[in-house]
Amino acid sequence: VPVSRTVGHDRIVDEMIFSFTHTSAVDWMLPAVPPTGRTVEIPLVAIVQFRDGKLAHEHIYWDQASVLVQLGLLDPTGLPVAGAETARKVVDTTLPSNTLMTGSWTGSEGKPI
Repeated sequence: VPVSRTVGHDRIVDEMIFSFTHTSAVDWMLPAVPPTGRTVEIPLVAIVQFRDGKLAHEHIYWDQASVLVQLGLLDPTGLPVAGAETARKVVDTTLPSNTLMTGSWTGSEGKPI
């Protein structure tokens, strides 16, 4: 599901919600992970660059931990990991931000990044 697109003279940046049911191998995202039958929904960003009118490269970014949590392959307990709610936040700006920091963020004020 497209969210936004930025177009430059030699590249396109697409922000999207990528969703699928893991019923077959997805080697580019989940190498050596057999199908789980579970549904995944994540925000994904693709940066496509062109050179001389041809595709030069494509970089794709996503939150792998969120994918693994949704497939039941990573226990999020105690980890700063979210699931499908990260995709929902991208399209619904009324949802709260930074819920993973609840209660602990005030102690980080003034500390280096």
